Amino acid sequence: QVQLVESGGGLVQAGDSLRLSCAASGRTRYNNIMGWFRQAPGKEREFVAAIDWSGVDTQYSHSVKGRFTISRDNARNTVYLQMNSLKPEDTAIYYCAAAGWMPLMTSTPPRANSWGQGTQVTVSS
Repeated sequence: QVQLVESGGGLVQAGDSLRLSCAASGRTRYNNIMGWFRQAPGKEREFVAAIDWSGVDTQYSHSVKGRFTISRDNARNTVYLQMNSLKPEDTAIYYCAAAGWMPLMTSTPPRANSWGQGTQVTVSS
């Protein structure tokens, strides 16, 4: 099991940037695919981005590609989500997740092994 703790959420205006962090602890070696998901009120949780251990393989949803960047610092067991050009429709609770294989992260529904508690991102117009 991996323990995940997100941070960095907040209230921003449209066009602003925000960086989320997710600190992982526990069995990170066996759950080395890290990802971000989000859930807006009244909607299902949706995939945002994922990254493999090396950082070479990254996946993004169409709605955030070109605006969001996922990265990781393995020495700190931390994954980041840099969010630029934020839009009101990006408003959601953002969750960090861990899985052992990329297809498990990007499948519908996702089959991640561990989830964080979430951090709220609110983008005002």
